[in-house]
Amino acid sequence: MRTVAEALAVQEQLRPLVDLVGPGPDAPATVAGLDVAYAEEGDRLAAAVTVLDTRTLAVVDSAVVVGRPAFGYVPGLFAFRELPALLDALGGLRTLPELLVCDGHGLAHPRRFGLACHLGVVTGLPAIGVGKTPLVGDWASPGRERGAWSPLSDGGEVVGRVLRTRDGVKPVFVSVGHRVSLANATAQVLALTPRFRLPETTRTADRLCRDALAAGTSRS
Repeated sequence: MRTVAEALAVQEQLRPLVDLVGPGPDAPATVAGLDVAYAEEGDRLAAAVTVLDTRTLAVVDSAVVVGRPAFGYVPGLFAFRELPALLDALGGLRTLPELLVCDGHGLAHPRRFGLACHLGVVTGLPAIGVGKTPLVGDWASPGRERGAWSPLSDGGEVVGRVLRTRDGVKPVFVSVGHRVSLANATAQVLALTPRFRLPETTRTADRLCRDALAAGTSRS
């Protein structure tokens, strides 16, 4: 993939394949977190995947790949920048996760095809996006208590939920990626946030890719 026009064409081709209904796994035994970190200097990134046991939230498998971005920095096309390295990391796992939790967005995207949608379609696995900040949409602030949410809407269409994972802290932005309903995605994010604002999947993957960048190595 070399040009913006080519990337946009791929998004248009794959978007109809997204399953926005699901319902997805109600009680997955394993859930994977995916995250990418970029070096402060130079053109390097680290893509990490951690697989958690949902009963204990302990990491049972992981893989990380250090490489270079596969595409330029273009808002709305981050999947093309990060997807090849993330797929390499997924290929290094010994455990096939039942659900992918992406540090990013799915349907809550200008063309309704964010990273979580792209990963879900390419892998065939159920996927959801959990963003720290919104990419698109309007919303009202949800209640201050854990579990409160409000719709995230864009152009009159509900594209996600603004979810409070801890009492009184900033919400996160949950959207469907593939083969999961929005209600189930919300429930899964709450199950993965027993102590902190961000899901344990995101926290563990973030730590792994940052450590890999510092070390300059790939491992699985």
